[in-house]
Amino acid sequence: MNRAFRTISVSLAGLLVTALAMSYLSAAPMFSQWSAPTNVAELNSAFDEGGPAISKNGLSLYFQSTRPGGAGVSDIYVSGRESVDDPWGAPTNLGPNINTSFADVVPNLSRDEHYLFFGSDRPGGSGNLDLWVSWREHTHDNLGWQPAVNVGAMTNTASVDAGPDYFENDEAGAPHLFFASDRPGGPGGLDIYVSEQNADGSFGPAAIVSEINSAFADQAPEARHDGLEMFIQTSRPGTMGPSDVWMSTRRTVQDPWSAPTNLGPIVNSLSIDGQPSVSGDRRSLYFFSNRPGGAGGNDLYVTTRTK
Repeated sequence: MNRAFRTISVSLAGLLVTALAMSYLSAAPMFSQWSAPTNVAELNSAFDEGGPAISKNGLSLYFQSTRPGGAGVSDIYVSGRESVDDPWGAPTNLGPNINTSFADVVPNLSRDEHYLFFGSDRPGGSGNLDLWVSWREHTHDNLGWQPAVNVGAMTNTASVDAGPDYFENDEAGAPHLFFASDRPGGPGGLDIYVSEQNADGSFGPAAIVSEINSAFADQAPEARHDGLEMFIQTSRPGTMGPSDVWMSTRRTVQDPWSAPTNLGPIVNSLSIDGQPSVSGDRRSLYFFSNRPGGAGGNDLYVTTRTK
């Protein structure tokens, strides 16, 4: 009798595990392949655009540009639209609270849209490109950003520290700041690191994200808001051009990332492709490319997928 009971218990446990696995698979969104990218013509110029950052509602797009009229080498701009089906409006420079006479690049919005992270080589940092952050009170005011402050010497170094991605998810615990750095100790020229945010808002020492990095340049990390998918720019073997957009996944936010895979020839080209930004609904991916057919050196492109 006891043996039979144990057999039934084991069978029920197996069924429960199977049911949980099937529940997870059914809950996980399944997407189509990414579409052929289209040029975001209304935002591009004869100069270089890059570092796109799309807001949660898809109605604001931040990016960097070297177009004339800016304060420095590269400035951060924002464009808005009335709905996700409308074209983007004329870009607006974010002004002196964000931009300087130096290079201000690769913006990134927190999911609550109160914080704007970016890279800059302005004075007052630890050296070279540093990570900086600005805060705004009203999330619908795209020009309401306060003067930017340095993220701090616990995260920044005398090396390049740039391409931030602020990830906040209840299941992951404390917020994390992913970014790229060429500091000593990594396997390649640029590697992806992560810093955990402390309760007081400061960031702790950075740890390398070993499963994503290679002996080549890995940069511009972009984690989906649920933390189960990450896009990067990399020059590792298997790229079609000097750099491609690759993707890594994980089952839960507690699991390690999978080995990255190339998004393939529909998205990537024989030119430079990089600095990806995924939309809140996970269906659009913005990035820059200097492929033929654009308005200037580096242009903004978008690719889409459906559930």
